[in-house]
Amino acid sequence: MKVNVEPSNFIEDFIVEDLEKGRYPYVYTRFPPEPNGYLHVGHSKSLCINFGIKEKFRGRCNLRFDDTNPAKEDVEYVESIKEDIRWLGFEWDKELYASDYFDETYELAVKLIKKGAAYVCDYTADEIRATRGTLTEPGKESPYRNRSIEENLRLFEEMKEGKYPDGSKVLRAKIDMASPNINMRDPVIYRVLRAHHHRTGDKWCIYPMYDFAHPIGDALDGVTHSICTLEFEDHRPLYDWVCEQCEFPMPPRQIEFARLNIKNTIMSKRYLKKLVDSGFVTGWNDPRMPTLSGMRERGYPPEAIKEFCSRVGVAKANSEVDPGLLEFCVRENLNIHADRAMVVERPLRVVIDNMAEGEKHSFSVVNNPNDANSGTHTVNFAKEIFIEDSDFALVPPPKYHRLTEGGLVRLKGAYIVKHVATELDAEGRPSVIHCEYIPGSAAGGENAGMKVKGTIQWVAADEAVDCELYKYESLLTDVKDGVTDFNERLNPDSLTVVSGAKGEPFVVEGEDCKTYQFMRSAYYKRAGKFGDSYRFYRIVSLKDSFNK
Repeated sequence: MKVNVEPSNFIEDFIVEDLEKGRYPYVYTRFPPEPNGYLHVGHSKSLCINFGIKEKFRGRCNLRFDDTNPAKEDVEYVESIKEDIRWLGFEWDKELYASDYFDETYELAVKLIKKGAAYVCDYTADEIRATRGTLTEPGKESPYRNRSIEENLRLFEEMKEGKYPDGSKVLRAKIDMASPNINMRDPVIYRVLRAHHHRTGDKWCIYPMYDFAHPIGDALDGVTHSICTLEFEDHRPLYDWVCEQCEFPMPPRQIEFARLNIKNTIMSKRYLKKLVDSGFVTGWNDPRMPTLSGMRERGYPPEAIKEFCSRVGVAKANSEVDPGLLEFCVRENLNIHADRAMVVERPLRVVIDNMAEGEKHSFSVVNNPNDANSGTHTVNFAKEIFIEDSDFALVPPPKYHRLTEGGLVRLKGAYIVKHVATELDAEGRPSVIHCEYIPGSAAGGENAGMKVKGTIQWVAADEAVDCELYKYESLLTDVKDGVTDFNERLNPDSLTVVSGAKGEPFVVEGEDCKTYQFMRSAYYKRAGKFGDSYRFYRIVSLKDSFNK
């Protein structure tokens, strides 16, 4: 049949080919995470591919948990995965589990034994590894390889009944110990494992291996295209072998793509769990973590993550992506959607000498100049205000365009002010500066056209909100002198907390989790009130260093 879809990558090329040749009557994908940790940004690429195929080809996509290793899995991870997928804006057609098919998987293993395609082996894991061979040498056949079908059936049944200790027996596929593909050298497809399962409890003491359960789950679900990362390419012959031996009428097609690797970003659930367990981070959703829950906590828009995956594209070869691309996508999204606000990180008190005590001048400012529907809010100019201490210099460096002794500067959304005098502390640093505002210098006034070189943010002192700023950096430092071990590259400065910042009242209006652009600083998310102070997480800086 003719498919009216324009493919945009090699995976979609294969799908169009399969549909036009009549291999499949529809398109059915799946996202198969193991619930042994939280999803990280690398998983977002697989999510976008699988659910994107569903949308583009008007097919279906299941969420199927690979829960075949109960010793490392937990309901907490199941729920977090579902929350992350929904946060990205995807919805699965069916929620399934590999454990849904434990009975069928066991019966299919029995079927392989009856066909002479599987046998019970008494080798330990070390013995199997030692006899597997190398890339240049064939493996050695197990002495248990030629057990009779009847003996294998009895032993496998006894494994199921719990008559043997963990690790004492396994079920292996009988394929080819001389195969050039080591994965085909009689791989283990079942092992004895006494572990409480989060769904089946203690019903089973044997569990299928991933390479056996995965193609069975795909086939029983009706999946047409099993989209995997590139490390499963060598496993594809085993995937096809299982489908063939199980005699599935419409075996799925496995297609591999390059996984998402980002420079200085940990993409290992095992190591991320280590960071959580050791207390280096506060949890899986610590805003420094590359987990989707951590990015959500930090304030990353889900649309930005999907745009990032789109820009990375789908490739056949592994490569490393600059993290600046992700930050660029986040910044691009927030530039459109985040309201602007004034926050002074290190406040310096300014007294406006030509204003009376209690006198205030109000100005209306646009919330977001990039959103015509964002509305406005009011800022009040008073006798005492705060400015950033770096916005005043007694001895200005070259090309300094902010406030200096006797100089002029514009206050964002309000007046131009002129420096009059400076009070110094005991160490000779400015503690209070005195200025006068220029009447009529605000927008629409008769002096609004006065030329000044700089515009700075400010906050009225009597209504300033106490803010605590959490600034995040990468968990890993750059690779130096050949040091690549994560433990030696952990960044001790991945979190900096700035207390004592002052914000305009607008930053605490509305609900928590709202995002703002703090002018001339960075994009922040309001995390909530803690004591007398409001906490804000820095999402991404305003500076864009990425080479677009």
